[in-house]
Amino acid sequence: FDHPYIPRDLVLPDYVPCFLPQSTIISVYGIISLLVVSFMWILSGFIRRVPKIDRVLMCWWIFTGLTHIILEGYFAFTPQFYKEKTPHYLAEVWKEYSKGDSRYAGRDPAIVAIEAITAAVEGPACLLSVYAIATRRPYRHILQIAISLGQLYGTAVYFATAVLEGDNFAASEFHYYAYYVFANAWWVLIPSVIVVRSWRKISAAFHTLEQKKAK
Repeated sequence: FDHPYIPRDLVLPDYVPCFLPQSTIISVYGIISLLVVSFMWILSGFIRRVPKIDRVLMCWWIFTGLTHIILEGYFAFTPQFYKEKTPHYLAEVWKEYSKGDSRYAGRDPAIVAIEAITAAVEGPACLLSVYAIATRRPYRHILQIAISLGQLYGTAVYFATAVLEGDNFAASEFHYYAYYVFANAWWVLIPSVIVVRSWRKISAAFHTLEQKKAK
């Protein structure tokens, strides 16, 4: 089988290897992400009464929202990306990432379902969070909790299904820890922090409201 993925008997007819080197694929993603985050940080600085922590959250939400919509959306709705015969950057990303989890190249149904829902629902909701924070909408904390719980659930299913299926989908130990573990850990850590923060904000607001009613 002429592909770099594990298991070696994974059937990928007409597979076309990556055109771009790993360093280029990762560098482009890093640079574009940095530009997006920097743009949002600068833009949010012109909005009145937005604390720095909310500006940081706006940067996170636009980054993760565009990642969901563009990157994961491409995967979900381009089933034969591994056959791409030209250096299409998004196809290159998933060819490379599949070295850390070949279920992507193999179109595992659970993975496709998770990514499709994430791209179609959570992606736009993340961008709505940017707007809600910027305009101080009262639903901003509920929205952030809902999206973060969705991200945590999707990540939990992602890891759980891998374990149940044998957790043997990485081409090397490096790809396992760099792509499968490290790259996904951010969608466990950051959403968890956001849930706790927004939970406290909502609880404090209700506590204040109840105290006012009691007077």
